[in-house]
Amino acid sequence: MQHIIDRFVSYVTIDTESDANSPTTPSTKKQLVLAKLLVKELKDIGLTEVTIDKNGYVMGTLPSNVDHEVPTIGFVSHYDTSPDFTGKDVQPQIIPNYDGKDIVLNKEQNIVLSPSYFKDLLLYKGQTLITTNGLTLLGADDKAGLTEIVTAMEYLVQHPEIKHGKIRVGFTPDEEIGRGADIFDVEKFGAQWAYTMDGSQIGELEYENFNAAGAKIIFKGKSVHPGYAKGKMINSMLIANHFINKLPKNEIPQETKGYEGFFHVTGLTGSLEETKLELIIRDHDAKKFKKRKKRVQKIVNDINKKFAKQFGEDICIAEIKDQYYNMREKVEPMMFIVDLAEKAMKQLGIKPLIKPIRGGTDGSRLSYMGLPCPNIFAGGHNFHGKYEYVPVESMQKAVDVIVKIAELTATTDFSKESKKKK
Repeated sequence: MQHIIDRFVSYVTIDTESDANSPTTPSTKKQLVLAKLLVKELKDIGLTEVTIDKNGYVMGTLPSNVDHEVPTIGFVSHYDTSPDFTGKDVQPQIIPNYDGKDIVLNKEQNIVLSPSYFKDLLLYKGQTLITTNGLTLLGADDKAGLTEIVTAMEYLVQHPEIKHGKIRVGFTPDEEIGRGADIFDVEKFGAQWAYTMDGSQIGELEYENFNAAGAKIIFKGKSVHPGYAKGKMINSMLIANHFINKLPKNEIPQETKGYEGFFHVTGLTGSLEETKLELIIRDHDAKKFKKRKKRVQKIVNDINKKFAKQFGEDICIAEIKDQYYNMREKVEPMMFIVDLAEKAMKQLGIKPLIKPIRGGTDGSRLSYMGLPCPNIFAGGHNFHGKYEYVPVESMQKAVDVIVKIAELTATTDFSKESKKKK
């Protein structure tokens, strides 16, 4: 397992934080440092057709080692980290033989990773954990996925007795800001289906995700001396507050689970004259998703109607844009690709946890671009913050799943599988 630890640490210590405010791809140049390292590693382990384009998309091929026809499959992960929490100067801590007790991440600031709050920790008692030092995120999302894919390809190269078809690997920038698949060349990738290695807990297997939209809302105001403001001043911050209060109070991330959707205020900046609010809208059900967007627009319209006479024009301006959709619609017609991953896990003694993603992956976008792409666990927990950690044994199991999927793909009669689904 030391090989996995060393590779993972070499990835997470490179700052690859993406930037939603940047118009470029990748959104930050520093992402290319890791992208170029990945190109070198893929070539070093023996992959062919290794490429990186001007936008930082990395692809490579493990050629087939069988004579019969096998579908070309792919494995995809992203190398950027979330801008929600700093990814600069990551200093991972290795915790061997975890004893099930509190882990002090940072003694000076009394930052503790505790199973009393993060109960999933107890699933990994006796295992080796990699944590943060309490000052940054870790980057297991999705550098654990990178580690697993590269390690699995290396293992297959070194063990030609394991039969497999052609395998394509793809690494993307900017997934964390919703742009990872924007200019992914599906035709060039050339796989019939793929798997993103971007899930969390060991055993996760997901082919459903949120429908997602983002809203940017501007509230205008009128500044007047507060001593003479009666009937004249309009405080844009208070209007923004009114808007937030009109959203359902229990339909927020911290109050929902499973298939329940939500509204989530992700940014709020302002002054008396102008306030900007950023909001994300999520729901697995397409009809409910549509209703959520209409609800936001209705609140905006009601505010504009209320202030029409006093302000003289729209006081609230909303821009609502769809971001991605539930991949279930595109994966279900090829459900055998989910069954294949489930079979691989069961053969490895891993209990599959088939559940909806409360988020999205590159795979949700890629599925609508012609590359059906379920999601498989990468092992990490508590993404996007200082309490992030990953069990090394989970990463090893993810490597095993990739290898087993490759092996099963070369021995499965997919003509029969396709007929079963019709």
